[in-house]
Amino acid sequence: MGRLLAIDYGKKRCGIAVSDLDQVFAFGHDTVLTSDLLDYLIDYIQKENVAGIVVGMPKRLHNQLSSIANDIHQFIVQCKSQFPSLKFYTYDERFTSKIASHEIARASSKKQIRQDKGLIDQVSATLLLQSFLSHQQTKTS
Repeated sequence: MGRLLAIDYGKKRCGIAVSDLDQVFAFGHDTVLTSDLLDYLIDYIQKENVAGIVVGMPKRLHNQLSSIANDIHQFIVQCKSQFPSLKFYTYDERFTSKIASHEIARASSKKQIRQDKGLIDQVSATLLLQSFLSHQQTKTS
């Protein structure tokens, strides 16, 4: 089947999560500078069996796209030309950063860990991917 890779896209950094080969479980994988993201993906996709990429699409409360949506669309267009055989999905990532921050704070008493923005991005990508996987499984059940 192949892994799915999820990206919590940001202006400075992107959180990366990957699924298992059966696309059941999501795992935090990395945090990458946005300027290095395409090179990172090229390297990762050459080494791993990746079936598709899920990119978080941040929306506001009233389902309006956020200001970074144009950057995300441009990134997806660039990726589709670089990786024409992969499937691309966008998925609503509302509140994933807030949930990630809350869960990290709950799990750690160390302020340095609670404020690690790279870790928050990575956990956000994991939450995004697990939500996407769960949604896909309910659609096929």
